[in-house]
Parts: sequence; structure tokens; C-alpha cells
Amino acid sequence: MELDLQKYSVRTDLAIEAKELAGKGREQSIPGVWEQVENEDDIRITRLDVENEEGASQIGRVVGHYVTLEVPKLREGDTPLQDQVSMVLAREMEQFMTKIGIGPKGKVLVVGLGNWNVTPDSLGPLVVENLMITRQYFELVPDQISPGYREVSAIAPGVLGITGIESSEIVQSIVERTRPDLVIAIDALASRSLERINTTIQIADIGIHPGSGIGNKRKGITKDIMGIPCIAIGVPTVCYASTIVNDSIELMKSHFGANTKRAILGMLDEISEQERLMLVKEVLQPLGHDLIVTPKEVDKFIEDISNIIATGLNAALHEAVDPGNVAAYTH
Repeated sequence: MELDLQKYSVRTDLAIEAKELAGKGREQSIPGVWEQVENEDDIRITRLDVENEEGASQIGRVVGHYVTLEVPKLREGDTPLQDQVSMVLAREMEQFMTKIGIGPKGKVLVVGLGNWNVTPDSLGPLVVENLMITRQYFELVPDQISPGYREVSAIAPGVLGITGIESSEIVQSIVERTRPDLVIAIDALASRSLERINTTIQIADIGIHPGSGIGNKRKGITKDIMGIPCIAIGVPTVCYASTIVNDSIELMKSHFGANTKRAILGMLDEISEQERLMLVKEVLQPLGHDLIVTPKEVDKFIEDISNIIATGLNAALHEAVDPGNVAAYTH
């Protein structure tokens, strides 16, 4: 009997990692996928376009535009670097909004997805806390608003387990009532790389599926569902234990393989990555659940990265906010 190994595939929410996995062992580029990489000091910027359904099927991602900011030194708590990341994020967000036709007066609804009671999942609500919200002023005192500000509202809808209502249904109701021109959804993601945890920001114009970071595929916040453009901002805050163990086996094989008898490690060459993951998950899933790992310093990391995103969004959404002094506008 042939085993179905699909359920044991490496799980990641990052398009850049999906592309890396799909391109493993290839000498040529992936058809239907365009990639551009540039470095700006300590920030690595990867722009990825999944151009058609062929490219989408190759890497398992929806057709769309993805931008990934990788900043390994964010772990060091360098404030000038954090400010620089906010400025780059603001610039990239402005480009996204221009591309989809959202002008300086376009109304924006920001959705902070996640559970504020669980630190690795509290990114969205924390970002919302630090945003410059202006819709109430446009509603109550429109004549007193200075030039350079747009109408921005925000909601942290909680999670299904707390509210009993799908986040998508809550957001859809708000969209129908308040009629924004754009939804920006913020959520925690899962990565296959420990190095990218809390140091990577992904922006995508395809929307988002709440709970995707832990494998829950539910009704999403997308243009098809909301009827307006949806931009997703995500940060990987967790990694699956099975992925860590699998990578450890790979590292051990490459490091010791040349000096170890085949009887011990040589057979690993004959086992595919999916088969290794299957073996690892059989150990880590005695009750049918995988283990999700996050750094012990996650409280500090989440606070820093949420401030970076909120600061960048404030600068991107309001022309009156000076991009060179964006940090002064967060709480």
C-alpha cells in the first residue's frame, strides 16, 4: 500500500519559504513565479510575484504579489534598525496601495487578527492598539481635520473560541456597514525556519485566512469575500517542532555523514524529507496534535514587532505623519 504523505509536508505561511521548497533541487527558475531580491543595509527585501495558476500550483500559493522583509538583527533590539524597518514597511505599503488604486483619501479598515490572551498570537490586537485611528473625527468633526489624514478604523475581532463568531463574518459585517475602500489584515504566521521567527514581515495583496498559522483553514478575509481589496501583513511567531527535528536530522546528516558509518546515518540519504517528517510527527503526535514552538523571549519580540508594524502603517496611511519620525506617533 502506498502511503499518502501529503499531510506530512512541511507547513509554512511564508511565500518565500514555499518558493524555496518548490525550487529545491531545481537548476532553472519556477515557471510562473518571478522573484527580485535586494538588500538595504540590514534588511533583505524579497519581492515575489505568483503570475499565473501554473506558478500557484508549483509553490502552493495564491496568484498575487508578496513582499518579504527579513531582518535577523531585529532580535538585538536595535532601535534605529527598528525605525528603519518601519520606514521600509511604510514605503512598501504605499506601493501596494498605489498598485491597487487606493489614493490618499481612501478609507481603510485595519483588522488585528489573533488571540490577545496568547502571546505568540497577539500580534494583530497589539498593532491595533498602536494605530492612529481617525474615523470618529471624520464622523463627528470633519471640518476640524487637518490635511494629510485619511479615515482609518480598526477592529480586533478575537478568535472563534472566544466569540463563537468567525472573524471573517465580523469583518464582513463591518465592511458592509462602514464601507471602507481597503482592508488591511494583520496576523501571526508559522514558519519552517527558526531564523525567521519574529524577524520577518510578509505583505501580500491576497488577503488572509484566520488561523492559518496553526493549520486552521477557515473562511478568509479576501477580496472575493469582502468585495474590496485586502492586504495581509503577517509575522511568523511560531515554528512546528516536527520541522525543527527534521532540520536537525538534515544538519546531523550533512555534518557527520562523511565520518560516520553508513549503518548509522547513511540510510538517511534514502529517506525523503516527507518520510522523515512522517516519522518525526509519529513521535510528536501521540494525541493527534503537533507541537508548536516559540522563543522564550516572545513577549519582548511581539511588543517590538507590533510597534514596528503600527509605526510603519501610521506613516503609510497618513501623509501628515513624517516617515522620518514615525516612532513619535505610536502610543
